[in-house]
Amino acid sequence: MPKLIQYDEAPDEVRAVYDEIKAARNIPDVTNFWKAIANHPPTLRRIWDDMREVMGPGALDPLTKELVFLAAAMAHGCEYCTASHAASAKAKGMSREMLGEVLAIVALSAQTHVLADTWRVPLDPFYERQP
Repeated sequence: MPKLIQYDEAPDEVRAVYDEIKAARNIPDVTNFWKAIANHPPTLRRIWDDMREVMGPGALDPLTKELVFLAAAMAHGCEYCTASHAASAKAKGMSREMLGEVLAIVALSAQTHVLADTWRVPLDPFYERQP
């Protein structure tokens, strides 16, 4: 398990990112994810910058972005990210019914991936032209 870098022991470059996260999210302290990746300050900075850009305003609304992130976390089997983004999606308005549908989609996706991969289904020509 990595050392969790606490604010009072963090170098200035890490404190700067922590301060940005706390201000952006209006929280008293950063979560363990940020404290763990702070072991490599360039990664901490890069992931925070990417998170702000990707999860910020865009064509998708904030709840949809959280639901997509949640589905990806579930598909990858990441307990931490699943819990974190489920909480964030709930805070943005995810209902129990929505969570149920996301779970059903992730489960169905896992099933169809196994079938397509196991049967080595060839790609249809139409799909080859897709972005």
